[in-house]
Amino acid sequence: MELMAKTTPPDLSLVLACYNEEPIFRDSVRRITEILSETRLSWELIFVDDKSRDRTPDMIRALVASHPDWKALFHDVNTGRGKAVSDGMLVAAGTVVGYIDIDLEVAPVYIPQMVRLILRRSADMVIGRRIYRTEAYTILREIFSIGYRKLADFMVGTGSVDSESGYKFMRRSLILPVLARTRHPHWFWDTEITVLARRAGIKIAELPVLFLRRHDKVSSVRLFRDSADYLVNLWKFRRRLGKTGTGDTFQSAPRSVRGI
Repeated sequence: MELMAKTTPPDLSLVLACYNEEPIFRDSVRRITEILSETRLSWELIFVDDKSRDRTPDMIRALVASHPDWKALFHDVNTGRGKAVSDGMLVAAGTVVGYIDIDLEVAPVYIPQMVRLILRRSADMVIGRRIYRTEAYTILREIFSIGYRKLADFMVGTGSVDSESGYKFMRRSLILPVLARTRHPHWFWDTEITVLARRAGIKIAELPVLFLRRHDKVSSVRLFRDSADYLVNLWKFRRRLGKTGTGDTFQSAPRSVRGI
């Protein structure tokens, strides 16, 4: 794994996991930086390329070369979104570390409010609870999302939060011990880190965020195939949480804070 970086101590480290993002990369980065530049926050971007097959790595290198306070990681093999975000969080320097999906189906406008909630100690972890605009595609996805949310809470204790949302911000000092216990390299990582954070006593808040499906980008989510994988992983994770002597010993989970 190749690292390009210059460490600074910002308020926020924003991790952007990338895989074949060439068509949307420049516009997404522009929209993100425009929002962050309007705030008084100090911040860094951390790009993690998960072995893209297009020009994404070259675009990242060119961008980081002109912004020496930003960072970039390049995976030698494709590892999955969870591992990509984890690696980015490990090299982050910010008081708050967060990640969003670079396709910006949830816009970056919510970032400043989420970061401030953590900096003001109103929460230690803030999750974007997705609100879907009614479309034929999103109706099915929303049904799956609601069903998974209820099932995951029943099986592993998510607190009924939108654990699979790819829009999360956390106090870095508190999340690093939790991160060390995460194992899944792909999409289920989101559920895992949410549950482990709750069990570690981390105070979680949710904010509603509008999800707008992009039709100019092929989604990497496959509802039926991924849903089957989630069911298997939920069962395995439930068994892991139920075992003793594994090192996963936590405080009692607090109630999540809604709609701050």
